[in-house]
Amino acid sequence: MPGRPFQTPAEVFAELATACHELDIDEWDGYGERGAVARLESEVASVLGAESAAYFPSGVMAQQVALRIWCDRAGSRRVAMPDLSHLLVHELDGPRILQQLEVEHLTTGPVVATADHLAAIPGRLAAVLVEIPLRDAGCLVPTYDELAALSAACRERGVRLHVDGARLWEAQTHLDRPLSEITALADTVYVSFYKGLGGLAGAALVGAPDVIDEARRWRRRMGGTLFRSTPEVVSALVGLRDRLPLMGDCVRWARAMTAALPASVTVVPPVPHTGTFLLYADGEPDDVNRRLASYAEEHRLLLTSPWSPTDQPGRVHCEIAVGEGALELDAVEIAGLIGELLGPSASPRPT
Repeated sequence: MPGRPFQTPAEVFAELATACHELDIDEWDGYGERGAVARLESEVASVLGAESAAYFPSGVMAQQVALRIWCDRAGSRRVAMPDLSHLLVHELDGPRILQQLEVEHLTTGPVVATADHLAAIPGRLAAVLVEIPLRDAGCLVPTYDELAALSAACRERGVRLHVDGARLWEAQTHLDRPLSEITALADTVYVSFYKGLGGLAGAALVGAPDVIDEARRWRRRMGGTLFRSTPEVVSALVGLRDRLPLMGDCVRWARAMTAALPASVTVVPPVPHTGTFLLYADGEPDDVNRRLASYAEEHRLLLTSPWSPTDQPGRVHCEIAVGEGALELDAVEIAGLIGELLGPSASPRPT
């Protein structure tokens, strides 16, 4: 991520201590109750316009709990989600092994889910999961109208809609609606506190009070009611205070930077939906990463994340996540530096 500062654990903990004074946090939580946890749950419910919220130590747990609840209530283990969903790609098949979910692919490949995709799945479903944004597709985000139509289709069919909103904070700019209006389209929503907001760890699940009460019981059954969570929760409160207001600026910076990239660099999606997106270019990973490391060492600035090979010989790609540090840099200048990093084949983009 361009401009991201490195901090030692000692520096981070010192900032958290200062934040405790600034936020008047003078009480420890206990097993997920009282103190900063209660405050975070109240604040997140307010920000998202939800009736109730529960803190979870991880999004993996929060989402399995949400789907477990909807499946138990429906009397069915059948759920639909994108084949690129985090639950299917990055969690070692945990939802199917632990919760016995029967998964149907709502979408295949880098596309956003719509009501038409739901209509193409016959039979009874307990729940539909949509990932907003769809991270492994370059953080694709549906339009608000597409999401609203999918929500209406779910309700007409009697299917619960769960939103994997790990980076929902970043998607708001593209959806162009208040977070409360976005959340209102779903039955449950999960949000992350370390993706985008920069917290140490943790997540929240929001929904109706009876659902969240049941989620708290499952949290305890699954070992998620930790003795102390105050450090992680304070970092989440800081993220909501300091980083959430900058999300739109990060998206606009990303769009300005990618518009100035050389023509040979492919941006996915072409105009970023969030501050996180993919870049593709010609090159060999070792060569590009050697130049990347050399520039970072000389200038104390990491231009991109490391580049990886694609399934096409001679092509590389990387993910860029724009954080608040990038806002201090000139987007067009950074685009030029990335072009230089990729070598002579990266010619200027036509104007």
